[in-house]
Amino acid sequence: MSTVNHGGSASIAAPEYWWYRARADLLQTALGGYVGDAARVLDVGSADGPSVGWLHGTGRHTALDIDPRGLGPGGVCGSALRLPFASGCFDVVAAFDVLEHCEPEAVALAELSRVLAPGGRLLLSVPAYRWAWSDFDQQNGHHRRYTRRRAAAAVRSAGLQVERTTYAFTSVFPFFAAERLLRKARDRVWRRGARAPADIVSLPEVPALLERVLVTLTELDRSLLRSRDLPFGSSVLLAACKPASHALRGGADGR
Repeated sequence: MSTVNHGGSASIAAPEYWWYRARADLLQTALGGYVGDAARVLDVGSADGPSVGWLHGTGRHTALDIDPRGLGPGGVCGSALRLPFASGCFDVVAAFDVLEHCEPEAVALAELSRVLAPGGRLLLSVPAYRWAWSDFDQQNGHHRRYTRRRAAAAVRSAGLQVERTTYAFTSVFPFFAAERLLRKARDRVWRRGARAPADIVSLPEVPALLERVLVTLTELDRSLLRSRDLPFGSSVLLAACKPASHALRGGADGR
């Protein structure tokens, strides 16, 4: 069975990077309403702390990451493919930009579902579009990118009911598409092959003026996400519910 095959999140080295700050706002706007008054919250992939601070004020918060550098005091080092928790012990499980690192995907989703209590919510984000695959994905240890339909189908296959799927980073999508196409063209010219996963990936440098433009544009996304789903973007956001009648199943070791 595979696990995450790279090192730490880039947010460990650059927690104030514009994308992480913007993603925090978009996640809270699109998915925050599904948290409710959850008493027990699991944050899988907690190295991306800059994007999940809004979850910390809800109930008892447990952070898990495969890289201990991404954990604060009390955090749990572990894999999404074998969560070290009893079945049905969390009201909300968040896994933001985690699933694309996991292989087999079905095992990770089964584990995320297993630790959810009946009636609990799974909150996900994943990178969008196979055509956008580049050396950046390879260095990040990704196994796949998603469409909204692909993400929803995977979650339903784990026995969960999808409540919302939407794209995000729609307003900055032209910049994202141009950057990815340039990467692919550069790799063809330089005849680069597959890139090995990196320990911590270097993020693209963004001039201060462009950063302000990008952050301002994502505020339009945030405004629109309050009332509607977005038709395209570089990320897919999803909320799903575990049916109240869902039988709890322990892991192979009886967790």
